[in-house]
Amino acid sequence: MVSLLILGPILSAPSAAQPDIEARTVQYRQGDQVLDGYLAYDKSKEGKRPGIVVFHEWWGVNDYIKMRARQFAEMGYVAFAPDMFGGGKVAATMDEATKLIQPYVSDRQLMRARARAGLDELLKQADVDSSRIAAVGFCFGGTSAIELAMTGADLKGLVTFHGGLSFPPNEDAKSMKCAVLICQGGEDPFVPEDQLAHLWTLMKDAKLNYQVNIYGGAVHGFTNPANGSDNSKGLAYNERAAKRSWRDAENFLKEIF
Repeated sequence: MVSLLILGPILSAPSAAQPDIEARTVQYRQGDQVLDGYLAYDKSKEGKRPGIVVFHEWWGVNDYIKMRARQFAEMGYVAFAPDMFGGGKVAATMDEATKLIQPYVSDRQLMRARARAGLDELLKQADVDSSRIAAVGFCFGGTSAIELAMTGADLKGLVTFHGGLSFPPNEDAKSMKCAVLICQGGEDPFVPEDQLAHLWTLMKDAKLNYQVNIYGGAVHGFTNPANGSDNSKGLAYNERAAKRSWRDAENFLKEIF
């Protein structure tokens, strides 16, 4: 028997192109107020792609929300984190954060105007497919995302992570026309069960395509490692809930787009 040994190049399957993320601060306006948002997208991709408005926590457009925007960019989306407070303000303490959000919690029309300005800035980006837009919000940003949807904004979907779910009585939920994913900590002391139940009723009455996920053992702010691990403070990171909710959001976005 004759054995033949043929030497040649070893062929392997081509690897997927690595993302080449461009991220920068973008200045824009809502009325007379100058805002400093954060844009992230993959430069290696061509053509139009879905866009995501990434609403920040009560801390403002800080390193955490910028990291989340880049993560969405790595997933192939154009992500824009609006500056809801104006002037790029970022809180360093909970007291500062409380003061920053108060004008918007008490004036929902102002919150909606700021949220809409962020959406409009995203839509100006050349690579964004305006027919495929989602809003994602963390904490105070969850409230912002829902308020935007209640204006009837043309969204495919919205996702909230440990969002603030207090909404004044109104009929505006019937203007929502997108799919909804709510990700909440099961032991969140800042969002009473009656607030979640109220939102649940609003979504049901509006006949929305909605899903509510409750993560056991998680309190408020469970996706942010900077919150530490002490649940007794009511604000703490939970790795299990953070990973599960992120996977749930990934699947949700793939489905709606």
